[in-house]
Amino acid sequence: MKTVVVGISGGVDSAVAATLLKKEGYKVIGLTMILNDDFDYSDAKKVCDELEIEFHLLDLREKFKKIIKDRFLEDYQKGITPNPCVLCNKYIKFGLMYDELLKYGADYIATGHYALIKDGKLYKASDKNKDQSYFIYNLKKEQLPKILFPLYNYTKADVRKIALEYKLPTATKKESTDVCFIGKNGFKEYLKENAKGVPGNIVNIETNEIIGTHNGLMYYTLGQRRGLNIGGTKDRLFVAKKDINKNILYVAIGDENNYLTSTSCILEDINLLSKLPEKATAKFRYRQEDNEVFLSKLEDGILVKYPNGVKSVTPGQACVLYDGDECIGGGIIKTVN
Repeated sequence: MKTVVVGISGGVDSAVAATLLKKEGYKVIGLTMILNDDFDYSDAKKVCDELEIEFHLLDLREKFKKIIKDRFLEDYQKGITPNPCVLCNKYIKFGLMYDELLKYGADYIATGHYALIKDGKLYKASDKNKDQSYFIYNLKKEQLPKILFPLYNYTKADVRKIALEYKLPTATKKESTDVCFIGKNGFKEYLKENAKGVPGNIVNIETNEIIGTHNGLMYYTLGQRRGLNIGGTKDRLFVAKKDINKNILYVAIGDENNYLTSTSCILEDINLLSKLPEKATAKFRYRQEDNEVFLSKLEDGILVKYPNGVKSVTPGQACVLYDGDECIGGGIIKTVN
């Protein structure tokens, strides 16, 4: 009998993943990672009790703070917009959790992600609306044969139905869409509580006129329209650019302009799961449509060209590359042109 360690988060997806694996004949071990001081693992424990599988806790609060939360704040203070879920998957869920394979003598680890691993390659899930390959592009190639994603061929409705059928405690639990450590008040309040913004000028990118003051570049993202608090104009404004060195927030007026549109970017922190092709498709944000791109390998990164233009390509975010449904890897957006 093969043994699999399943990451049990306390949500419905991981609960059903464990259920399906047990049904297939695996010996399933439930492992819940404690990442925050206020983390409630009671639902995860109830799921394991219902499935009659082992339940273990892995306290990663100290490492999670150092690797994810501290870096999150550092990146925002630099003026870039990070994706902490991408980093968490790389260093925590498929990093530190992967190491538990040896501890439990397991053959595989598994999670409730919607993606497919087949023949040592990573693919999009069948349900493209739920596909999460974007968040796990930075798995190590050598890890792929040891990872299982039981939900790859299911829709969310299917998963709910299975959870109800097996009377799982989390069958009707609301899905969480927020970053786990942010809290109910949102990103801006979290940043205010944990980092200090440096005020600076808001400048009209077309006229170079100072039209207001910002509280810190970290509070703003490219394309943002709300919360600019600029009086004296009825025109719609949006964040067009952030000059980190000069601490200037540039805004543009109206909808019909190209200040947010770029045609190329450079990626760093590259992770490739397959050979880099000259032509591929890319997602610059989760659930974004696939964009046709042309790729060139640089000495310390990848140049991504998209001649048709894409709006709001943002430094700090992940650019994930695909060949059809196969995820071939990606990197973090360093600069945009």
